[in-house]
Amino acid sequence: MARKEYIYNPQTLDYEEYKPSKRKLFGRFLLFIFTAGLLGIGVVTLIQNIVGSPKERMLTREVEFMKLQYDILNDKIENIDDHLVEMQDRDDNIYRMIFEAEPIPTSIRQAGYGGSNRYEALNGYENSAIIKETAKKIDMIESQMNVQSKSFDDVYDMAKNKAQMLSCIPAIMPVKDVDIYRISSHFGYRTDPFYKIQKMHNGIDFSAPVGTHIYCTGDGIVEKVVKGNSGYGNNIVIDHGYGYKTRYAHLSKTLVTVGQKVKRGELIAEVGNSGKSTAPHLHYEVIKSNKALNPVNFFFNDLTPEEYDKILELSEKPSMTMD
Repeated sequence: MARKEYIYNPQTLDYEEYKPSKRKLFGRFLLFIFTAGLLGIGVVTLIQNIVGSPKERMLTREVEFMKLQYDILNDKIENIDDHLVEMQDRDDNIYRMIFEAEPIPTSIRQAGYGGSNRYEALNGYENSAIIKETAKKIDMIESQMNVQSKSFDDVYDMAKNKAQMLSCIPAIMPVKDVDIYRISSHFGYRTDPFYKIQKMHNGIDFSAPVGTHIYCTGDGIVEKVVKGNSGYGNNIVIDHGYGYKTRYAHLSKTLVTVGQKVKRGELIAEVGNSGKSTAPHLHYEVIKSNKALNPVNFFFNDLTPEEYDKILELSEKPSMTMD
């Protein structure tokens, strides 16, 4: 029940019940509505500033979730990058070494995408930095994966050609059934028989009678057939591919021609005493990428481990070359 209001009437000297007019009642109602509205707006504004609206709270949760997912994604990217580095290391130091191929330069492996404006579209956002950094990492990994994929294609091709490569690499002694003690001079610094000084001897000398058969030590193509009375004298150079060449010098007879394809074990010449030579013998060299190597390391098809060790022991003793 509504409470009644009374006012004092000075004329009647008594309290009378107060009955406001409809206009005043309407004015009070409008004032109440206006005050309540202001109060409501203030409360809502205060709550939004302190707590945030439901939509803002939802967006905030989404942003935090996105940041979490980017952190997880970056961890996965780092893990992928670690695996990629391991693949690159195995590629350079195992696979390519097996096939004697040069490793891929770091400058090529680490090459990224060009263009300073590549990530310009990612600017202007609150989290642009993390988005751009993630995009750069992904692009870098994609670039390195492309290089690695091409490298594995090359290794696969080399593996398919492995049998051919093994048949080309020198692997036997150029003179058959030779006693290892018939190697009169080994690879390394030796005394020159003419000048009596220490000089680098780039091959091995096999002491043998004139006419002894000489055989090709690996598949290849005859690059040179030289006839002469000085230096190497009559000599043959065979290109085996894969950077390998062999030289057979001081020959009495050559049995091949330039451009001829030869097989390992094929008769190519006979021992002689031509050129700068003190006695009949074969001077034999193995050359890889224009660098002379110790031929002893390429007799693995003909020598037992004991014979190989004995040759190494003999090679340590001082000797005089035959050329």
